[in-house]
Amino acid sequence: MQVAKPVGRNASAQKYDILSALGVSALSGDKHRQRLIMRLMVLITTRYNWQNNELSIGRAEIARLWSVDERTVKREMAKLRSAGWIEVKRAGAKGRVTVYALNLASLLGDTRPIWETIGPDFVARMQERQGGAGEALVPDDPKVIPFQPRGSAGPAEGAWGQVLARLRQEAPALTNAWFGQLSEMSREGGRVTLAAPSRFVADYVSTHFLPQLLTTYAGIDPGVRRVDVLAVE
Repeated sequence: MQVAKPVGRNASAQKYDILSALGVSALSGDKHRQRLIMRLMVLITTRYNWQNNELSIGRAEIARLWSVDERTVKREMAKLRSAGWIEVKRAGAKGRVTVYALNLASLLGDTRPIWETIGPDFVARMQERQGGAGEALVPDDPKVIPFQPRGSAGPAEGAWGQVLARLRQEAPALTNAWFGQLSEMSREGGRVTLAAPSRFVADYVSTHFLPQLLTTYAGIDPGVRRVDVLAVE
């Protein structure tokens, strides 16, 4: 199943939906995520070619659009690549700027937890474009590796395995996007410490999902009274 390019009939609506998902996802995160996504949205709305999936722009021009210096541009573009949201399509050479491509599958996969925040109509549209609620997002470009949550561990065992199984039943989208990236580091004295593959994942889960994790964990092990999520990079 492919993520269709937002071109042709209903292209405008699809573009608005992608930008809406990015905007709401930004507002649900901390100031660092908000700023990074806002900068990506500026590149999309000012310079992105939807038809060819190309973002052709030099570092100096990006710096001007973002009102920052080129060192900041280099750092922020590296973050966007690390997140899997953009990829180098053609490397820059003398007299030519680097051409980037958006990984729409990764973008939509990372924003999926907030679809319901926008509304059931939005969820229905996005699922229809995927070809069904339970199917994985796969990029349009066959050369691009399908999105997989970074840091996902193998099958979990013990109490965490039971917690994860219950979460997968109750919230499969959240589990695929977030909980599946976690693993249990320790459990003692009523406190569980979960490991996340990055600070961003740890912060996001801690901000949005700790009550859900604690409730589910306590249902499996009534002795658990606290859950912490730490980044292990």
